[in-house]
Amino acid sequence: MKNRLLSICFISLIFAATYAQEAEELAPLKQDKVKTGFNLGGVPVVAYDSDIGFKYGALVNLYWYGDGSRYPQYDHSLYVEWSRTTKGNGINQITYETDKLLPGIRSLFEASYLTEKALDFYGFNGYQAVYDLDFEQNGYDSEGYANRLYYRHSRKLLRLKADFQGEIIGQKLRWLGGIAYYGTTIDSVDIDGLNEGKDEDLLSHNSLYGNYVDWGMIKGDQAKGGNHTILKGGLIYDTRDNEPNPFTGVWSEMQLHYAPSFMSNTDYGYLRLILTHRQYFTLIPDWMNLAYRVSYQGKIAGEMPFYMMPFMFQSAPKLTTDGLGGSKTVRGVRRNRIVGDGFVFGNFELRGKILRTTLFKQNFYIALSAFADAGMVVQKYNFDYSGLPDELPADLPDQIIDLEAKEIPHIGFGGGIHFALNQNFIITVDYGMAAKKSDGDTGLY
Repeated sequence: MKNRLLSICFISLIFAATYAQEAEELAPLKQDKVKTGFNLGGVPVVAYDSDIGFKYGALVNLYWYGDGSRYPQYDHSLYVEWSRTTKGNGINQITYETDKLLPGIRSLFEASYLTEKALDFYGFNGYQAVYDLDFEQNGYDSEGYANRLYYRHSRKLLRLKADFQGEIIGQKLRWLGGIAYYGTTIDSVDIDGLNEGKDEDLLSHNSLYGNYVDWGMIKGDQAKGGNHTILKGGLIYDTRDNEPNPFTGVWSEMQLHYAPSFMSNTDYGYLRLILTHRQYFTLIPDWMNLAYRVSYQGKIAGEMPFYMMPFMFQSAPKLTTDGLGGSKTVRGVRRNRIVGDGFVFGNFELRGKILRTTLFKQNFYIALSAFADAGMVVQKYNFDYSGLPDELPADLPDQIIDLEAKEIPHIGFGGGIHFALNQNFIITVDYGMAAKKSDGDTGLY
């Protein structure tokens, strides 16, 4: 299946390149048409992600450009997504972004309810958490049931947030502030539900999450999740020429996140620091650029529950994503593979446009990209592993924790294709490969 998907991507890239060459022979390059008023970007959601399976649904992004004097910057953006996957995940999400609601302040509001029936969980502290790809793909328990979902648990997440940015020195130096609510419910995968109606290829109830809970490596008062409110503040330095696909400039930010225990239904409170720097270089004006991102995100005080550690935070208009690994951070490496109290990661991407044209009075371009990503834990999560059995049961992996393992960068690399409408509505397909088998194999995003 993965080889077939790779072939489809490869053929698509060849087709896109051929189409671009023919289009350029037929018409000279035109400057983008300035957009005004309402513009709608909407597609049915039909996608495949190695992490979450086949995805279906619909998304709509509505932009208001006003008189067009700031194009491609918009005055208002409303994004709505309803989607489901064949692995039981669900996205119900609305985001609204504008700098016109509060004069001089950029505002982003989000309301999301996200369900994951099989969210990746590999343990803590990078390579100290041993991931056995062969066991996941070929392992069976004592009754002959498949362990394909051994490295998974379920999660329901209600996320509500309001983020604000205002000028200090024009748009170059800005302050940011906000508040976010995370309501998290954690449990084992509903194996009985997934096995219902099946006579063969049944799934095992074995799970790493269940083992961690049973052995006390996940505390009992964290095992089922909890609710937390995060207060945030920070600074942004931004000289990008265009937000969605910059060719020049930098975008650096510092955030402090405070999650007080008195605003939680748990006894846990913590302070977290996020430092991120991005830089963009023009190689061929309007056609090819190089970008990189480096980020540190870690705890500086308190205790983070295990279910709050994986999140990777960034400022508006980007949304918070699950932790290192997967489509938004280290492509090719399994989602949430790199989890600890603190982590660093970096992305390097070369992107070149192969077609710029106007379709149905809309500005449109296709770009190809090549990337290399890496991330690693730099602050270990302190947990109690004294309950780990000296000898693991025969229907579990040969090893679950290696305390002697040295943490080194987890690396992924690959390429992608990007379709952009009016520079803001962008559809991307990336294919990533993990450099080490202990991080996964491949991922199509």
